[in-house]
Amino acid sequence: MSQQSVLSPSLSTTEVNKLLKNTYMLLSMTLAFAAVAAGLSMMIEIGRWPSLGLSLGSLVLLFVTLKKADTAAGIFWVFAFTGMQGASLGYILNHYAGMANGPGLIMQALGLTSVIFVALSAYALTTKKDFSFMGGFLFAGMLVMIGALVINLFVQSSIMFMAMNAGIALLMTGFILYDTSRIVNGGETNYIRATVSLFLDFLNLFMSLLHLMGMGNDD
Repeated sequence: MSQQSVLSPSLSTTEVNKLLKNTYMLLSMTLAFAAVAAGLSMMIEIGRWPSLGLSLGSLVLLFVTLKKADTAAGIFWVFAFTGMQGASLGYILNHYAGMANGPGLIMQALGLTSVIFVALSAYALTTKKDFSFMGGFLFAGMLVMIGALVINLFVQSSIMFMAMNAGIALLMTGFILYDTSRIVNGGETNYIRATVSLFLDFLNLFMSLLHLMGMGNDD
C-alpha cells in the first residue's frame, strides 16, 4: 500500500483499481482495529463520560487525519482515529449486550450493516453511476439530523430518537453510494480520505440500525 495517492483528476482504470484496492484494504484493517478497540473498551466496562470523552477526542483526530492524509503520517492518524472511535462505543455496546439476546442483537445489526454496505458498494462499483448529485441533499440531511439530536437531548423523546436513527440509516445508505461513486469517478483520489468516509458510513449505519433494533428490547 503506497503512503500517498497522487492521481490526476481524470483517473485511468489502472489508477482507479489501485485506489479501490488501497481503500478497501485499509478500510478492512481499520474496521478490524476499531472492533478490537471496542471489545477492549467493553471488557474494562468503560463509563458514559469516558466514552463521551473518547467520542469528542476522535472528532479532533478526524480533522488531524484529514489534514495529514497526503503525508506518510496519515496511516498512523487514521488508525488513531478509528481506534478511538471504536473504543468510544464500549459503553453503548455494553448497554445492548446486557439486554435479552443482546450479543445476538449486536451481531444481527453488524450483519445487516455488512450486507447493506457490500450490496450498495457493489452497485456503485459495477454501474459506475455518478451519485455526486446527492451531495447537497445528504449534507442538508445531516444538518437536520444534528439539529434533531441537539433538540432530543432536551426533549428525550423515544419516538424522535427512533425517527432520527431511521433518518440516519437512510442517509448512510445514500452516503455509501455517494462516497463510493466519488472514488470510482475521480472525485476522491486519496485512499486515506476515502477510507475515513466509508468507515464513518459503515459505523453510523451500524449504530443507527443497532439503536432501531434495540428499541423493542430496551427497558
